[in-house]
Amino acid sequence: MNTIICEEGLRPEQAEFLGSKLLMGNGYVGCRGTLEEYRAEQLTALTMAGLFDQKDGGWREPVNAPNPFWVQARFNGTPLSVLDTQPVSHRQWVETDCACQGRESDFSAARVTARRFAHREQRHILALRYTVQAAVAGTCEMKIAPDLCVWDINGPHLEQTSFRPEGGALRVTAVTSELGTAVDLAQLVSCSCGRTELRGDGFYITAELAAGQTLTADIYAALYKSTDPDAADPVRAVQSAARQGFDALLASHRRSWEQLWRQVQVKIEGDEQADLALRYSMYLLLVSTPFHTDRVAIPARGLSGQVYKGAMFWDTELYMLPMFLASLPQVARNLVRYRVNTLDGARAKAREYGYRGAFYQWESQEDGRDGCTEYNINDIFTGRPLRTYFRDKQIHISADVAFGLWEYFRWTGDESLLLEGGAEVLFECARFLYSWSYYKPEKKRYEMLDVTGADEYHERVNNDFYTNVMTKKALEAFRGAADYLQTHAPDRLEELLDRLNFREDLPAILEFERELYVPSPDPKTGLIEQYDGHFRMEDLTPDELRARILRPNEYLGSPVGLAVQTQVIKQADVCLVTALFPQEYPPEVRRANFRYYEPRTEHGSSLSGCIYALAAVKCGLAEYAYPYFLQAATLDLAGAYKRYVGDLYIGGTHPAANGGSWMVAVRGFGGLSLQQDGLHLDPALPQGWSGLSFPLCWQGLRCRVHITQDTVRVEADRENPGPLRLQVCALACQAAPGETVELPCPKEAKP
Repeated sequence: MNTIICEEGLRPEQAEFLGSKLLMGNGYVGCRGTLEEYRAEQLTALTMAGLFDQKDGGWREPVNAPNPFWVQARFNGTPLSVLDTQPVSHRQWVETDCACQGRESDFSAARVTARRFAHREQRHILALRYTVQAAVAGTCEMKIAPDLCVWDINGPHLEQTSFRPEGGALRVTAVTSELGTAVDLAQLVSCSCGRTELRGDGFYITAELAAGQTLTADIYAALYKSTDPDAADPVRAVQSAARQGFDALLASHRRSWEQLWRQVQVKIEGDEQADLALRYSMYLLLVSTPFHTDRVAIPARGLSGQVYKGAMFWDTELYMLPMFLASLPQVARNLVRYRVNTLDGARAKAREYGYRGAFYQWESQEDGRDGCTEYNINDIFTGRPLRTYFRDKQIHISADVAFGLWEYFRWTGDESLLLEGGAEVLFECARFLYSWSYYKPEKKRYEMLDVTGADEYHERVNNDFYTNVMTKKALEAFRGAADYLQTHAPDRLEELLDRLNFREDLPAILEFERELYVPSPDPKTGLIEQYDGHFRMEDLTPDELRARILRPNEYLGSPVGLAVQTQVIKQADVCLVTALFPQEYPPEVRRANFRYYEPRTEHGSSLSGCIYALAAVKCGLAEYAYPYFLQAATLDLAGAYKRYVGDLYIGGTHPAANGGSWMVAVRGFGGLSLQQDGLHLDPALPQGWSGLSFPLCWQGLRCRVHITQDTVRVEADRENPGPLRLQVCALACQAAPGETVELPCPKEAKP
């Protein structure tokens, strides 16, 4: 099914939003949804994954490539550009079935249409078909060239730029200012009629058109960076693309996307709005996914630009990884492998702060360095930088990394990752968390002090619930890996213990796991205090807090924000735990904490809505679950998100919310969970949904699950090496290869 996200009419003031909303890409490069005549002022950018640069002491950020889609066109001397000529009609769109951008602009005398894409398999190839259809007879003139006038937040990042004709193509080379990494692009243009001249600065086309006649320019580009393992001559690559032709390239690109959608597609029946929103949300996540490499993960703003320094956060493990674990395990491996590849950087960061083990990067960039600075936000009143403690106190990142890696092993059974560095990551994360901990002899327990949890409005707190729980999960993962190696690869375990000098740490860390303090629910109220002393803070609603705001975009968090001395939180912390691990907390505890913390949450993060939706499902609170799900799934469609914190721009796409929307649909409403005894399905569909279906992959076994209000049908893949076993609504289910099993789903079995 082709889903087209279309914007009718010209809205220049929406260029920033539409650039993100209409994003397309292939995981190697992301192309913002801007028009061919747009430049830096309209936030045109082709963001390259894994290439970072620092310019003149500014923040390190990803590099935007020269724009090969820049076209200057005139008809009878009048610019065919919405920047100069008001169109009679205009629309632009993105097609989610094949990640193609399109536009159509009617300028009375001529109509411009365009369609472009970044090839999903031939990831270095980009293509654009640009057409001008004459309404009256006249002369059409074009200049087509790679444009260096692209949007940079802390740039420009490309130096020593040269243009030269070569082999019928125009080649552009440049190097980054910090590390001297080469960016190499070649562009080639083929026109349907008229005269084409290649000069040193671009392709020049002139054509005399009769009324009704069309000039078509097919534009091909090949883009490489010198650090690519498959770096090649871009001129030869673009010549090959041109020989294939636009139609053939588009056809193979579309086939690749069709195959991908068959592997991941979630279908909601009976609710077209929710189905569209979820498909679009998943699309945005997929266009920023590194299918081709384990040297990068998915940035916090995808490939929509340079926001958040293009860095990878804990969002990857907690919000994005689940979708790939259940549908594309090889991609999940890439995401987890990225953390293995950056282990040395995490060790270096731990040493920097005087700790042992691996302290993972809060804003992780290409080689394991932490792009996060100590001063991330400026005070809205004075303009002075504010000291924040994201980089040095959000220790839960190491626990999240360990948890994600162990989840990969549980879902896939792939021991190779453990043997090829994964176990080492688990050992070093456990060592770091132990190194951070404090032992309280009088209480006979370990505590995690001076940390910042998921709720970033309250920094440097003690015994943050989420941090302590995830520390416990990381220690369980460490113990699980050690036990597995002891049984299945004892020589590898011995080698690891010796090489890491870990034998003295082993008993101490096992004791740390046993005696780590994890706050318990109050026996009377069921409430869990988010951190030591949280309940002593001023009790306000978010609306009461907002009434105190003096200037727009005030930062509400530490050190001096309005929320710091209150119980208003940025996003879920306690409820994040109960949503992720509902089986570990009785229903009355889950409900008590949801009803307490949800009204006190300001939702200052795009990570918030999806977790409250998931938590609500697990509490059986349908009146909260569906609206929060729709809020998360439509976040990038509607643009209902913060664009500034203080004077810091934080716009762009939201992969964590995209992955979180999948979590709500499949792990929430679909009831999918992996427990100690295997896979479980305990659906709880919203009342208006007649059905939900999704693919599922677990330890090499594939199936498609179809859920209605009354039944669950499991269709096992005929290529499965053995039977698929799972629990459906507390009933044991087994599906042999190629078999379809259908079971009733009683209402009382639902959460």
